[in-house]
Amino acid sequence: MISARAQQISLADTPYYQIMSRCVRRFYLYGTDKLTGQCYEHSRHWIEDRIRLLSTVFAIEICSYAVMSNHYNIVLKVDVVTSKGWNFDEVIQRWRCLHKGPLLTQKYQKGDPIGTAEMKLLTHIVDEWRLRLASISEFMQQLNQVIARQVNIEESCIGRFWEGRFKSQPLLTEAALLTAMA
Repeated sequence: MISARAQQISLADTPYYQIMSRCVRRFYLYGTDKLTGQCYEHSRHWIEDRIRLLSTVFAIEICSYAVMSNHYNIVLKVDVVTSKGWNFDEVIQRWRCLHKGPLLTQKYQKGDPIGTAEMKLLTHIVDEWRLRLASISEFMQQLNQVIARQVNIEESCIGRFWEGRFKSQPLLTEAALLTAMA
């Protein structure tokens, strides 16, 4: 039976996870389609570039990754301690690397005066963003959603590109971590 993602990921047990996402269509992430002869090397670069960008924004370290013909694997470490160390402005700056953010955050960054109620709301927003910037689910959404949109534009189609949500495997021992990275 399928369990909720919150029950599958327990940072109290281990910060290391192996993540996998697979394509649904007969699309290649890497290599050449033998049937059509089309080369998909560029989509591998999309994934690699996006992983690099996200690793600079999130409190998630990439231990290793591999892009296969129809799926990819990532071994990552969630660093909650680092995200808790970010100051207020750093959280806003990191989040705004990926999202425009509400007008209130833009107003704050411009240095415009902010009232007490607005500051309370902004503090709540930033606290939520801090949690999301240390979330595997948010990381994977930011990765998979952008790649799916790029592929759908390139292929002139709509619909799902990934086979459901990502799959995650906790790496509880050093041996499991080394095996996943190999």
